[in-house]
Amino acid sequence: MAQDQFQSPDYLKLDDLLTEEHLMVRDAVRNYVKQEISPIIEDYAQRAEFPQQIVKQMGELGVFGPTIPAEYGGGGLDYISYGLMMQELERGDSGVRSTASVQGSLVMYPIYEFGSEEQRRKFLPKLASGEWLGCFGLTEPDHGSNPAGMLTNIKDAGDHVILNGSKMWISNAPFAQVAVVWAKDEEGNIRGMVVERGMEGFSTPTTKGKWSLRASATGELVFDNVKVPKENIFPNVKSMRGPLSCLTKARFGIAWGTIGAAMDCYDTALRYSKERIQFDRPIGGFQLQQKKLAEMITEISKAQLLNWRVAVLMNEGKVTPAQVSMAKRNGCEVAHNVCRDARQMLGGMGITGEYPVMRHMMNIESVITYEGTHDIHLLITGMDVTGMNAFT
Repeated sequence: MAQDQFQSPDYLKLDDLLTEEHLMVRDAVRNYVKQEISPIIEDYAQRAEFPQQIVKQMGELGVFGPTIPAEYGGGGLDYISYGLMMQELERGDSGVRSTASVQGSLVMYPIYEFGSEEQRRKFLPKLASGEWLGCFGLTEPDHGSNPAGMLTNIKDAGDHVILNGSKMWISNAPFAQVAVVWAKDEEGNIRGMVVERGMEGFSTPTTKGKWSLRASATGELVFDNVKVPKENIFPNVKSMRGPLSCLTKARFGIAWGTIGAAMDCYDTALRYSKERIQFDRPIGGFQLQQKKLAEMITEISKAQLLNWRVAVLMNEGKVTPAQVSMAKRNGCEVAHNVCRDARQMLGGMGITGEYPVMRHMMNIESVITYEGTHDIHLLITGMDVTGMNAFT
């Protein structure tokens, strides 16, 4: 079993911008990944199996809903801490980070932000501890980048509503005890609700045949006349503002996570370049290999600064969704390029499971698409700077 030799690149001494608490949080997650994720993740990815044991582990580590107040089971931490957690988890594997992102930003956050006090106390502590796993139902078979066109709907039936429809590409779905689901009511308002495992007519078929995020559980949510009690409906939101605000939080975590994957690929390529001998010397001594490494560390460093600044703005309550979109798109592009260049530097070894590069490279193909595709995030930035909507 290969030992995790990762050494974090910090070319611009960004650790100087972090507090002691930030460093403790980051190092705790980094050590967890080295001890519990790195030794097993390649095997699980090869078998396309989700390591269910990590859910409880991550709950104990505190990576589920770390910005949620402690009274509901969260960590009460700031967004720099949250970003560092996601960076370290995705350094291990994008699928592991996805599990935590969904749990914290897409399930716990809306329950806390839009839910009743009763909903908060019922669901949040169990989700924070990892006793329960949650998922987020927005994307539909025919409505991905245009979620407002959703067909999933609820109809009033007295003390409950009748939910019909389906969602797809849902991380955590096959193993989730609860699902935060968005549906249209009879007036056309977007309503959020918690659907619980065991409700009649609710099923979660597993998505098979993925070449990406293979160690992450993905599935569908199918609702066939599901009776959802009205006390499970969020009382404090009736528009697309609900799911979109969740996506902003999740995209923030993705921006940090993707750079974790890039850091792992850079570190792997750098170490390999010093050890691999060709033409009687290490390949790191050749100009073309140094060009790749120099470009990798430059882009990683720029992304680290961007992510840090966005996190500061988020802590101060000043961040805009468009700024988060920029960070998410940039992180994905940096990781995409770094992973690909690292794969080339490793030659034939780059496609094997002996190194993490190909796994990261395949995972990023999903990350660059979900939570807003690469092109959609470009249009969000374009609309923000011009004031003109190019979506329609």
